[in-house]
Amino acid sequence: MVLKSQTQIQIKGIREGLLVTIGDGDWLEIQRLLLEQIKEKGKFFQGAKLAIDVGNRIVLAGDLGGLRDRLSDYEIALWAILSNSSVTEQTAQDLGLATKISVPIPERKISSLETTIAGDDAVFVQKTVRSGFKIATHAHVVVLGDVNPGGEIIAGGSIVVWGRCRGIVHAGADGNEKAVICALDLTPTQLRIAGLIAVSPKSKGKPQPEVASIVGGQVVAETWNLKTR
Repeated sequence: MVLKSQTQIQIKGIREGLLVTIGDGDWLEIQRLLLEQIKEKGKFFQGAKLAIDVGNRIVLAGDLGGLRDRLSDYEIALWAILSNSSVTEQTAQDLGLATKISVPIPERKISSLETTIAGDDAVFVQKTVRSGFKIATHAHVVVLGDVNPGGEIIAGGSIVVWGRCRGIVHAGADGNEKAVICALDLTPTQLRIAGLIAVSPKSKGKPQPEVASIVGGQVVAETWNLKTR
């Protein structure tokens, strides 16, 4: 999932958190636009770790330190600066910031057919979301694994957990009340859809697939029944 500002900012999820790529332009203006996006999407950015790719730009210690302090005010940690400039790279290292991140796996392009059904953007996680880990995206989230207590998922769309969901899950975080949360064992610490919060129900014995959605102004969890969907 990639977010683009109206000018020169791109934001996408990476393994370590979020990567912000900025283009040419006035540093103060770029900083202002970034902070505006953070204010608008507060839940998405809250608690995030940020890496910023400044390209060929030379950024001085005062500017980097100032941005790090502003981000800290929003509970966001600036942990890495990527740059083609050796001056900027050295400045970042002097401030204790990383200058390299994991190399992303290139996206595989698949030619679409006229008979295919149009889909939505989604983040696929093929591992257990353990305690202390957080997934935040404006897209849907599909987890092939468990969500352990202490793990957290915040999605602008729906959340599907092919396993046990026992952490904190928030679907429709951007206000989408049509979002749903599905799991093979739906016993979360906290479950939210849009602005509504549901208390985790008591265990009903043998786990069974369930789907939670907003019905009549409240969050309701029902046994998953393909015939009724």
